[in-house]
Amino acid sequence: MSVHANTGPDRTRRREPFPAYGPVDAALGFAVFFLFVERATPTIVEIATSVFPELSASTVGFGLAAMLWFVFALTTLDQLRRQLAALGVVTGDSGRTDGAWSGRAVPSVPWLLVSAVVAVVGGFIASVTFDRAVDAGIALIRLVAGLGVGAFPAGTSPVGAFPLVEFLAMVVFFVAFGAASRSLDRLVVGSVRVAFRVVLP
Repeated sequence: MSVHANTGPDRTRRREPFPAYGPVDAALGFAVFFLFVERATPTIVEIATSVFPELSASTVGFGLAAMLWFVFALTTLDQLRRQLAALGVVTGDSGRTDGAWSGRAVPSVPWLLVSAVVAVVGGFIASVTFDRAVDAGIALIRLVAGLGVGAFPAGTSPVGAFPLVEFLAMVVFFVAFGAASRSLDRLVVGSVRVAFRVVLP
C-alpha cells in the first residue's frame, strides 16, 4: 500500500481552483434568511409565548438571535474551509462536483454573460416576489402552529387559512433567487479567476 495514494496528481487535479465558488451564494442566502427571521420574529414570539406561557418575549428573541449567530458562524466557517481547500491548505471535498462548472477553472466570456443575464432576470423576479414569499412563510408558521395546538376545529380544513397565491409566489421566489444567487456567485468568482489569469498567467 502506498502512503502517497491520496496526494498524487489525480487529487491535485480534482481540487477546485481558487477562489472556490460559494461565498456570494452563501452571503445572499444568509441575508435572505436574516430578513425573513427579522420579519417573522413578532409572529414567532407571539406563538411561542402563547404555547409556552413560561417563556418571555425576551427569551424567545434571544433564542432567535443566537440561532442567527450560529448560522452565520457555521456559514462563515464552511466558506473559509472551502477557500482553504482550494488553496490546498486543508482537505476539501475532492469527490464533489459542481455541474457544468466542475471542470471550468476559468470560465469563458459567454458563460460569464449567461451568468450575468440569469442574475439580473432572477434577481428582478426575486425582488418582486420577496414580500409575498415572506408573508407566505409567516402564514405557514401560523398554520403549522395552529395544527400543533389544535387551533382548527374538527371538520374544518386548514387549507383555507393558507394563502395559496402567496405560496405560489414563495415557490417562484425561491426558484428565481436560487438561480440569481448561484449565477451571481459564478459571475463574481469567475471574474476573479479571469483577473488572476491575466495578472498571474
